[in-house]
Amino acid sequence: MTILVTGATGTVGRHLVTTLLARGTAVRALTRKPEDANLPAGVEVVAGDLADASTLGSPVFDDVDRAFVFPAEGVDAFVDAAIAHGVHRFTVLSSLAAAKEFPRDHGSASQLHHTAVEAAVTGRTDAWTILRPGTFATNLLSWAWQIRSGAPIRAPYLASAQAPIHEYDVAEAAAQTLLSDNHLGEAIPLTGPQALTRAEQVAAIGEALGREIPLVEITPEEFRAETARFIPEPVMNMLLAYWHDTLTVPDVPRPVTPVTGRPGRTLAEWAADHRPDFETA
Repeated sequence: MTILVTGATGTVGRHLVTTLLARGTAVRALTRKPEDANLPAGVEVVAGDLADASTLGSPVFDDVDRAFVFPAEGVDAFVDAAIAHGVHRFTVLSSLAAAKEFPRDHGSASQLHHTAVEAAVTGRTDAWTILRPGTFATNLLSWAWQIRSGAPIRAPYLASAQAPIHEYDVAEAAAQTLLSDNHLGEAIPLTGPQALTRAEQVAAIGEALGREIPLVEITPEEFRAETARFIPEPVMNMLLAYWHDTLTVPDVPRPVTPVTGRPGRTLAEWAADHRPDFETA
């Protein structure tokens, strides 16, 4: 059995490849630029574009039984090609926003995008598992330059509480669903094991670094003004609504344990794993 991993050079995909290889699985990685993939020995790297059907054929799908679907634009072309070439099991990386559990999710940038990705698979086959992680701990890397430089982090809603998930946990959950049929037809919510305020999240990074990180609370309006050049308006609205809502209704932790059989990694573990990202050169 060969498992095809799309988005193999990304945050989750890279760790998924490593996890599958460690479990003795034949892995093929699909990427637009194989020469830049820098993936571990043992993985077969092939060229292809999820949205371009002309790049999806042999050898992409030869002997492939199952596929991990990265939520890229235009993924419909990939799913059509995969099914035509005999792929019959899919694990889809989606987002908790697609569950539309809260009013803020309806019509948000994340919900609209990931709902379309889910439909590209569920509308074509019944053999799927959908993983819906909440906020990724890797989003905290957006603070890396301030932390490295010693500048204060300026952020709104410091008392709001989220449960950031370690990308390793998402990758291990994906591996488990690809290697068994135990979760067919399930859309599985995933978060970190603990809801922490944004101030506590900064403190966890500081603890890993062995120093205090200066932190300044600003208003949502100030945040908009300071980051509008870097964050598209729909994403800005989504983030501010999420942080606002989790002031009064913190994230409910839903760790990966039912899928992996292991407790989810804490934010302290994530910060320790990513310590080099926050350290000065």
